[in-house]
Amino acid sequence: MIVDAHVHVPRLSTLKPAWLEWADQFSGDHPWRSVYSPDGDPVPALVDELLAGQGVDRALLFCEYSPRSTGIQPIEDLLPIVAHNPVRFRLVANVNPHLHHPLASEVERQLDLGAVAVKLHPVHGCFSPGDRDVYAVYRVCEERGVPVIFHSGVSSFPGSRSSFGDPALLVDVVEDFPSVQFVFAHGGRGWWYDTAAFLALAKPNVWLDLAGLPPRKLPEYYARFDLRRLATRWIFGTDWPGVPGAARNVAALRDLDLGEDLLSGVLSGNAAKVFPGLDV
Repeated sequence: MIVDAHVHVPRLSTLKPAWLEWADQFSGDHPWRSVYSPDGDPVPALVDELLAGQGVDRALLFCEYSPRSTGIQPIEDLLPIVAHNPVRFRLVANVNPHLHHPLASEVERQLDLGAVAVKLHPVHGCFSPGDRDVYAVYRVCEERGVPVIFHSGVSSFPGSRSSFGDPALLVDVVEDFPSVQFVFAHGGRGWWYDTAAFLALAKPNVWLDLAGLPPRKLPEYYARFDLRRLATRWIFGTDWPGVPGAARNVAALRDLDLGEDLLSGVLSGNAAKVFPGLDV
């Protein structure tokens, strides 16, 4: 089975131009726009069909509340996709301390809509994930047994602040909430690969998702680490639509010769350990 743990399917009218430029640039010839209506709204049946054709059995759908950088993509916009196929699709919540107050009640509201994880995007939201105000998010996740996804690494979008993508900002959080699983999205992309990888190997509640990372470059990005050992902490994700299709990334992962057991863990097994209710 294949779990894509990092998928964006927003309404196009909620996006800033830089997002559309990013998607067109990195998708190549992948027909991501084919799932949208002429008005720019995702058509649930077409989204379902396209991801099924790419071999994706489960997909985590991200909303985002980042008016400074990419725009506001409300979680409610994703509900029709999940309703169309609640087996394939799951929601991921998102909060921004500059928009949501109190944070805990907004997290609870989105979890009650069916979200299986909470995504924090400090780079686009311009806040530190280690701020004590944000601890309210971690406490809710601790109480509910819900993982936290954290954007780790740089971003090219105007209005973002890459300094907040340093995985080291979460060291205290990871230690303060040992029962919460933390997924470092993009694996420390940019100049923090070593930090993210070290934490994933040192802390049993830290994982790395591979969204936005070309699989063939993983040996280069993590050159200082035993790749097979590090792969036990990897979770497959594409950052769709900014990728030339999930199928191509899966094929590129196979070319790393990790072995079937490790590859199975990367593609679905590790996600099943972290995200509740995937039924993998």
